[in-house]
Amino acid sequence: MFVYSVKSSKIKLYALILVVAAAALALLFLTRGENVSAKGGAMRVSASNAAERLAFLSQYGWDISQDPLEVSEVMIPTAFDGTYEKYNNVQKAQGMDLSDHAGERVKRWTYEVNNFPGFENKPGVVQANLLIADGVVVGGDICSLEQGGFLQGFAFPEKNAAS
Repeated sequence: MFVYSVKSSKIKLYALILVVAAAALALLFLTRGENVSAKGGAMRVSASNAAERLAFLSQYGWDISQDPLEVSEVMIPTAFDGTYEKYNNVQKAQGMDLSDHAGERVKRWTYEVNNFPGFENKPGVVQANLLIADGVVVGGDICSLEQGGFLQGFAFPEKNAAS
């Protein structure tokens, strides 16, 4: 058996612990989910306050109401059924994956969309939903409340969806 001992001062040990803790905090701060890769470059996903939530949707071109229509808590299921798989496919297409948050509680912030093509003169018909965990957007959608409506990712539509 081989035993090796090193004599070290308490100051060096505390300095090493302090450096490791500072490096861990810096890494955590820098990778806290500020950006996600999307078509056209990095998109901001931080949403810890009202201004950041509005900025998140605005970066896609959406004009939304300043105040949310609803704020609720949603539980992401641990096992996805067919409907949730389809919804998660929408999330994956926009660089997010709800399976990373399976079994977690997230907040859903719902806003009225004022500028969806073809629905500009129909207030309250189109809504934006943001799913937020720890101040970061982890998913969401733009949807119509009309019968036979639609659900899509955050990307602003190229064509008139009402036709």
